[in-house]
Amino acid sequence: MALILGIDPGSQKTGFGIIVHQSGRSEYVTSGVIRLPRVSLPERLKIIYDSVGEIVSEHCPQELAIEEVFLARDAKAAIKLGQARGAAIVACVNQGMPVHEYAAKSIKQAVVGTGSAEKGQVQHMVKSLLRLPAAPAEDAADALAAALCHAHTQQYLVRQARSRRR
Repeated sequence: MALILGIDPGSQKTGFGIIVHQSGRSEYVTSGVIRLPRVSLPERLKIIYDSVGEIVSEHCPQELAIEEVFLARDAKAAIKLGQARGAAIVACVNQGMPVHEYAAKSIKQAVVGTGSAEKGQVQHMVKSLLRLPAAPAEDAADALAAALCHAHTQQYLVRQARSRRR
């Protein structure tokens, strides 16, 4: 059994989602969005760090799945995203969690079936895969998608290792 925390980092909103993956099935635990106030970037980074730390302390996930840094047209936005991502990663690493990074296209591919999926498609598939009554907020859905991507990847790697031993 694996309890997986997915994070969709952002300097204005950071999504999180936790799933439990066992015997090839993923089940929803919790999700939400950390909405950051209009304060200085260092203060927002502290809020991300503290909030993710609280989530980890409360739910005790075993692994973190987070989107890799991607190149953006706006360098300032990319740097802020990288800093928000770093705050979330450090909050998890400080509590002993291994970090698994996935490209955005890989996450979308794992959940929707295409790396060019739109946010609404990700929300719909997360709702369907986790059998939720309603689609989660965009940022929470992206975080849950990262967790699902990690669960599927780990499951595939285990199958690969077993088949090699035979």
